[in-house]
Amino acid sequence: MKIGLLILAIALVAVAALMAWVRLAPSDPARWHGGLTFTKDEDKDGGVIRVLPVENPNSVLAALDIIATSTPRTQKLAGSVEEGSITYVTRSAFWGFPDYTTVTAADGRVILFARLRFGQSDFGVNKARLDDWISQLEAEGT
Repeated sequence: MKIGLLILAIALVAVAALMAWVRLAPSDPARWHGGLTFTKDEDKDGGVIRVLPVENPNSVLAALDIIATSTPRTQKLAGSVEEGSITYVTRSAFWGFPDYTTVTAADGRVILFARLRFGQSDFGVNKARLDDWISQLEAEGT
């Protein structure tokens, strides 16, 4: 009985430590932020790329900035509309897993790249978020 409780206590401490590490691990802008040069859409296990041909990339980037910062558990990591590229961190509700989304306006297009930080698969979360952001853009007529 005592050994079982000890094992349970150790497991709970390990889970709490893992949760703290996931939530508190620093996000280095130098690693996650930068201008994007992708030219085509791509779905990956750990993320998704979308390339939107647009007439005014900067106005679309500004609209996406409003949409992104209105998304629950999402905050800006680096960049700005004026810079032409912004990276956001969106955390899962329970564990706080961070996903990084970079949006770049350049050469008649807006490029979005959403990816996970931890693990191998995001279970489609990044794709769903980008599809939602893009549908909100389309609803605005941007």
